[in-house]
This record gives sequence, structure tokens and C-alpha cells, in this order.
Amino acid sequence: MRSLRIISGVMTLAAFTFLAGCGGGSSTPSVNAPANPIASSGNNVAGITVNGGPLGNYADAAFVTVTVCVPGTSTCQAVDNVLVDTGSSGLRILSSALSLTLPQVNASGSDPLVECYPFVSGYTWGPVKTADVEMASEKASSVPIQVLSDSDYTAPASCTDYGESSDSVESLGANGIVGVGLFTLDCGIPSSPSCPSVGDVYYDCASTTSCSPTSATSAQQVPNPVSLFTTDNNGVIVELPSISGGEESTASGSLVFGIGTESNNELSGASIYTANEYGEFTTSFNNTTYSSSFIDSGSNGYYFSDASIAQCGNNSEAPGFYCPSSTDSLSATNEGLNGTSGTVDFSIADAITLFNSDDNAFSDLGGTSAVSGGFDWGLPFFFGRNVYTGIQNGTYATGYWAY
Repeated sequence: MRSLRIISGVMTLAAFTFLAGCGGGSSTPSVNAPANPIASSGNNVAGITVNGGPLGNYADAAFVTVTVCVPGTSTCQAVDNVLVDTGSSGLRILSSALSLTLPQVNASGSDPLVECYPFVSGYTWGPVKTADVEMASEKASSVPIQVLSDSDYTAPASCTDYGESSDSVESLGANGIVGVGLFTLDCGIPSSPSCPSVGDVYYDCASTTSCSPTSATSAQQVPNPVSLFTTDNNGVIVELPSISGGEESTASGSLVFGIGTESNNELSGASIYTANEYGEFTTSFNNTTYSSSFIDSGSNGYYFSDASIAQCGNNSEAPGFYCPSSTDSLSATNEGLNGTSGTVDFSIADAITLFNSDDNAFSDLGGTSAVSGGFDWGLPFFFGRNVYTGIQNGTYATGYWAY
């Protein structure tokens, strides 16, 4: 049976941390998707694969290899099957997939700093440690990362209330998550450096069984590792090929670092859609406006509400997904805060039929929305187009997507 997951942290922490602001102006560039040449090589190019993951049952998930090193040393480990997630920020690696001993990040005193990071599909829990992080030929030094483990420290109720733990390969379906989303930090930003304890995100663990919420400075928080690269640090491009007939056994593409910094990462006619302070833009679908929408490679389908599409049965192998009797051709309009708007055509097929195939890459997989007022443009949106995720900076205070 296929794993059914939504991995998205894009909206979870925004209510109390992210800087308000957006790009200005009003324009409507061409909305035709540009040709999507896939960069096959380069110092800033890491290969990504949609192949089912380490257990072979994770549908529509893109994986990359991340090299983790003891800071300042050549003691390194390449960790494969790390999920590429444009809907969150920060590197999170399963303890079971990591053989290195990394230095611990402490809270305000000498106690270990531990993080509870909520996703739509549950939460990750584990200590914050420091590592050098490498992808392709890009490197970020002394980066706080989250090492996922349910056994090192006991997660308090304020964390477990988020749902199910994703701290094992069976529950996560991957060896880790690399969040390469819009924000530089997973909670708080440099101009508002403290992640407040009221968010129940970071914890001071006085013992293995006693953890209490604490604030975390920007230097302690788990950052988007791309933002700390020496060069090519202003965003990423996820480049995946079109899917013939809507499904294929595997798909291979590239994760390109930097936007407009090299000859292989120019915008190339793509339209920019700026996000709001919560990392969201607007999608209009079926005469309804969804103002909490986002583009998220970590979600394994299109997630939205449409009562006219038949849902798979609750007792089926695809609860929560759509199972139309024939493939539905649909259309929606996205609009950024900068006024850029454009129509997106997409399709939804019978999820049970898809999951019963031997394939892992689907361009027409969809399910009901887990986000109130939101339209989640998951991995199927990425097939056949180059999708840019611009990290927040002086020009784009809250980041942008482009395609």
C-alpha cells in the first residue's frame, strides 16, 4: 500500500513570527509556462528523483542526497532519500539515518535545545545540532539542523498534540527533509530574532523527560541551509520533466541553487508571484477565493476542496484522496500580492488506480484540502515546469514563487 502524506510547514509558525510585507506594483506578465530545460550538471545542481523513497511506497515525493559533516572537519556522511520541501525551511535528518556525532546546540543555559516542528501531517521532534551541510558543490558551515528522534528526549503534550510523530523512516517515508522554502528561518527572522516560547516550537530539556518551551534566537533556530551558502543563496529551482500519460515509474530532474546567479538559473520568462507574510498567495477555483494557498513540493498531490469530485472511500487504500470515475480536467487562477495572475490547468485521476500501479510519479494525484481556505499546489504542479522558490530578501521581504 502506498504512503499517503502531506508534508508542509509553510503556514504553521507564521501567525506569530513572520515579517509583514510584500512586493509592490501591479502587472500581469505572460502566464504561459516557459520551456523547462533541466540543468543536468553544474556546481549548483543536485540531482533529484521521484522513485518511491527508501521504502519504495512514497508516491509523488522528490528526493535528494545531502552530505552532513562534523563542523570544520572532513568527517562526513552522505544521506540519501531526503525529501525536497519548498513548503518549509530547515534540514531535518532521522537519527536512525545518521551515523555521525554532531555537537549539540544549547538553550539559553547549558540544557540541550530540542525542537518540535509541526507539519500538516504531524510533527518532527528531536535535538538541534550543528553540522556543515553540502549539496552539489554548495556548502553551508555550522548550520543548526534537527536530528529526528523520539527516544533521546520525551516529547511533551504541547508537541504531541500536533498529531503523529514523523521521526522514523516508516512514518516519514524518507531519511529526512530539506526545507528550501521562502523563509530564511523556520521560526522568526533576523529582524524579529526571537522565536517566542508561546509557539511551543523550541524546548529547553533539563533532562531526557523534562522539556519546557523556550525562546530561540536566530542563531539557534534551524535555518534554510540554502540561505547560508556562500553563493547561489537566494533561492532554488525545482526542475522536473513532464509525465507521459499522467504517471511513470520514476522521474529524474534537478534541484538548482540560486536564481539569476549563474547561466543555468535565470528566470527565463517565468512570472513572479509574491507571497504574503504567511508564505501564501491567492488561488481562485470554482468561484471561490482561497487566500491561504501555496506551492509545496513536499505535498504529494494537489490538495483542495471540490464536493463535485468523488472521494475515495474512508476504508479504501486512498482515504482523503479523489477517485473520479474518469480523469477530471480542471482550471484555477493564481495571483500573487504583486498583482501577477495566471491560469493553471491541471487534472485529477482516480487515486486508487494510481496507487495500485507500479508507478511513483503522478501528475494528476489530488485530495481534499487539509488547510482551511487554502489550495495546496503539491508535487504534481512541478512536473513539466521549472518552479522557482525565491528566499525572502531586501527586494522580496516575504519571498516569491515563479514559474
